[in-house]
Amino acid sequence: MNNQLKEFQIYLKNSKKVIALVGAGLSASSGLPVFRGSQGLWKNYNMIDLATPDSFYIDPSLVWQFYSWRRYTSLKAQPNNGHRALINLVDEFKSKNRKVLIISQNVDGLFNRIRPKIDEIYDIHGNLFTLKCTSFLCNYIEKNNFKQPLTPALNETEHEFEHEHEIDESTTTTTKNSPKFHPVKSLDESQLPHCPICKSLLRPGVVWFGESLPLDLITKIDNFIEDEDSIPDLVLVIGTSGTVYPANSYVERIKLKGGKVAIFNTDIDDKIVQGQVNDTWGFKGDAAELLPIALDCF
Repeated sequence: MNNQLKEFQIYLKNSKKVIALVGAGLSASSGLPVFRGSQGLWKNYNMIDLATPDSFYIDPSLVWQFYSWRRYTSLKAQPNNGHRALINLVDEFKSKNRKVLIISQNVDGLFNRIRPKIDEIYDIHGNLFTLKCTSFLCNYIEKNNFKQPLTPALNETEHEFEHEHEIDESTTTTTKNSPKFHPVKSLDESQLPHCPICKSLLRPGVVWFGESLPLDLITKIDNFIEDEDSIPDLVLVIGTSGTVYPANSYVERIKLKGGKVAIFNTDIDDKIVQGQVNDTWGFKGDAAELLPIALDCF
């Protein structure tokens, strides 16, 4: 790893344009479960089933209680040293008139907890702490709303289990009985978050399954990659497999343009880790621990 690390740091130090693709593996180090992993249930509801426009249309109360729990869970988590290392990279590149773009597939808002506004970070799947009006006639959007709960009626809905403080989170058991789910409340739509402008129902500012990614961000990413005067030197693939669209397309496009790849993940092909794949570095382990070391070369 030491030889790979030295080689990578020399290349990074001389790079003029870098893209970082960030996935759930980075936030896992802050204690947040991977959304599509084995812990994909909330009160026996499939999380993916609750993250759709249809679910919100049919039962906005249920969906808002689920997202109240997700907001609460993210607020309990703390940004880790990997998040800080990437923000330091942004600052370092800006100070040298170089370019860096961080494409985050996470919605947890942990970057924003360090610094509320970072122009170089694109949340392509949205953000739990962004609120959007559901009315087609209203374009109200509020970012970095960390109020919890958002309405009095959503109070206590953030707890998944009854007597949650008594539960050993590593085993999800109590000393006496198995935990009981905290019941889902029956809430009227009037008790949910509403737009301060038009009074319509607000929704979480995330991209649900079945919805398009934000076209403005996708266009900006495309322009960043395709700029003929400034081809990306490097793509960092952090805590993600990089095999799902559009992430896979970004990695392949940068490789085709002559850029190199550095992967930080707990699961990497052995050939990459051993330096047997051309123009690709692999750093296997916790990205939150590896990034501060790898990016500390300026």
